[in-house]
Amino acid sequence: MSSKSVSSGILFKWLWRGYLRKHAKLIAVALVFMFVEGSMLGALAYMMQPMFDNVFLEGDGRMLYVIAAVVISIFLVRALSGVVQKILLSRVAMLTASEVRQDLLAKMMKQGGEFHQTHPPGHLIQRVQGDVGSVNKIWRSLLTGAGRDFIGLFVLLAVAINVDVTWALLACFGIPIIVLPAVVAQRFVRRRAREVRDLAASLATRLDEVFHGIVQIKLNNAEDYERRRYRETTEKFIKTNMRTVKGSAALPAMVDVMSGFGFMAVILYGGSEIISGEKTVGQFMSFFTAMGFAFDPMRRLASISGQIQIASASIERLKELMEMPVKLVSPENPKPAPTGTPGITLENVSLSYGETEVLDKLSLTAAAGQTTALVGASGAGKSTIFNLLTRLIDPTEGVVRVGGVATNEMALPDLRRLYSVVTQEALLFDETIRENVVMGRKNVSEEALTAALDAAHVSDFLKQMPKGVDTPVGPRGSALSGGQRQRVVIARALLRDTPILLLDEATSALDAQSESVVQKALDKLASGRTTLVIAHRLSTVRDADKIIVMDRGRVVDEGTHEELLARGGTYADLYRLQFQDGKLVADTRSISPEKKQKTVMDAPANLLQRIGGFFTN
Repeated sequence: MSSKSVSSGILFKWLWRGYLRKHAKLIAVALVFMFVEGSMLGALAYMMQPMFDNVFLEGDGRMLYVIAAVVISIFLVRALSGVVQKILLSRVAMLTASEVRQDLLAKMMKQGGEFHQTHPPGHLIQRVQGDVGSVNKIWRSLLTGAGRDFIGLFVLLAVAINVDVTWALLACFGIPIIVLPAVVAQRFVRRRAREVRDLAASLATRLDEVFHGIVQIKLNNAEDYERRRYRETTEKFIKTNMRTVKGSAALPAMVDVMSGFGFMAVILYGGSEIISGEKTVGQFMSFFTAMGFAFDPMRRLASISGQIQIASASIERLKELMEMPVKLVSPENPKPAPTGTPGITLENVSLSYGETEVLDKLSLTAAAGQTTALVGASGAGKSTIFNLLTRLIDPTEGVVRVGGVATNEMALPDLRRLYSVVTQEALLFDETIRENVVMGRKNVSEEALTAALDAAHVSDFLKQMPKGVDTPVGPRGSALSGGQRQRVVIARALLRDTPILLLDEATSALDAQSESVVQKALDKLASGRTTLVIAHRLSTVRDADKIIVMDRGRVVDEGTHEELLARGGTYADLYRLQFQDGKLVADTRSISPEKKQKTVMDAPANLLQRIGGFFTN
C-alpha cells in the first residue's frame, strides 16, 4: 500500500469508524463548545462597528458600557467553552490512542514467526509508540485547533460578507492561486513524513540492539562503531525531517502572501469608499477586524493541513499492520485437544522459508510418556520442529499430530496449553521472580508456587534475594545468574504442569555446577511427560528412550544411545568427536570386537570426512 493509493480522507475515515465513533457523544458535546468558542471572535468583530460609529464618532456614553459588558462576556464565554472542549477532546484523543496501541499490540502478538523475523522489535515499538503518538498529537490538534479555527473562520467570513461582499471577495482573491502549490506541498510533506517514520523506526531498532548487546559491544571495543552507525542514521533522519518541516512551513507562508495582497486590495478599494462617504469607519473597522482575525485561523489551518499529511503517513502504516492477515489462526470448528499424555508424530513434513528448504519430507514419532532427543548439526531443522509443534509456523506440506490430532485442527490456546518449553535463552521479563514463574496465571496458590520453586531448586538461592520470591529480576533477568534464570524458567514450566515438555539446549550455557542442579530439576520436570529434547552435547541425551539424528531437514538415523553407537553412523562419529578422553572404551563395550577394531582403524581416515561433511552441510 503506497501513500499515493490511499487518500487522507479514507485514512481518517478508517480511524473514525474503528475508534472515534464509539466516543461520538463526547465529541458532539465538545463540538458544541467548540462552535461557541469559535464564534466568539465573529461576535467581537461584529461589535467593532457600533463601538466606532455609535461610541467613538457619535459619543453615545450609554452604549459604551453596553459594548464593554458584551466584550467582557465574549471573552468569558470563549475562555469557558475553550477549557471544556479541550478537556473533552483531549480525553477522546488519549482514549483513542490507548485503544489503538492495545489493538495494535494484540494484532502483532497474533502474527506468526515469519512476521516477527521480518519486522525488528525496534520497528514494531516505533509503530506502537511513535506512529500512534504522532496520530494522537495531530488528532488532538485537529480536534481542538482545526475545529475551532474552521468554525471561527466561517463566522468571521460571515461578518465580513455582511459588511461588504466586494471587500470580502477582494480579501480572498488570492485563495485560488495557492491551491495548486498547496496540493503539491501536501504531497511532498506526506512522502517525506513516511520516510521520517521509517527512519525513526530504524533509530529505535538501533537503540534496541545496542542496549541488548551492550556487553558484547564493550568486550569488542565497538562503542565508537555503534556510535558512528547511530550518528549516520540520525543525520539522515534530521535531513529528511527538515525537508518535512520546510514543506509544512511553506503552507502557512502561502497564506501570508495571499493575505497581504488581499489586505492591500481592500485598503485601496475600501479606503476610497470611506473617503467618499459610501462606507463608515465603523464598517471598515468591523470588516478589518473580522478579516484580521480570519487570516490567523487560515494560517493555522494551512499549517494543520501539513500536519494532517504527517499523520496520514502514520495512519497508513498503522492501517497496513491492522489489516495484515494473521496466517496462523484457530480453525472455525476446532477439535478438542488430546487428554492424558499424548505422543507426537510428524508425517512427511516439508517446510521452506522462501527458496530455503528447512525440512524435507521429514517423518518422526515421539512416544507418549517417553523422552525423545533430537541431535544434529546447526541448521538441521531441530528448532523448527518445536516451532511446528507449537504452531508458531505451519508446514508447507505434511501433517503434525499431537495425540492423533493435527495441530491445525485444534484451537491455538488449547494446543499451546499442552506444552511447557525450556530453552537455552531462559527469557525472563523485567518483573519479580513470582511474576516470571506465574506468568499471568490466576488463582495460583502459595503451596503450588512453593512446590514448583522447590522442585526447580529456585528455593536454594531465594534466601539470598533481598525480597525473596518478590525480588525483581531486572531487564531480561540480568539480576540473576545464568543458572538461576534457567531454574526460574523450569519452575514456570513445572507450575504449568503440561503433558508435553520441549527442551531446547536447556543446559548448554551453564557451568558444570549449575548444569548439575538444573539437570536434576529437568529430570524431575520430565518425569511422566512426553519430552522432546534438542541437544548438541550428547552427554545430556545418553539416557533418552530414543535419539533421532537429523541432517539437512531429514531423519538419517534413530535408536537408543547404544544402538546408534553400535551402528557406527553419524551419531557414533559425533559422539567419538566429543569424547576422546577414554570414555569411548566404556561406552563401546556393547560393540562386537570386529566392529570395534574396524571403527578404530577407520577413525583417522573417515572420521574427519564424516564430521566435516556433516557440519558444512
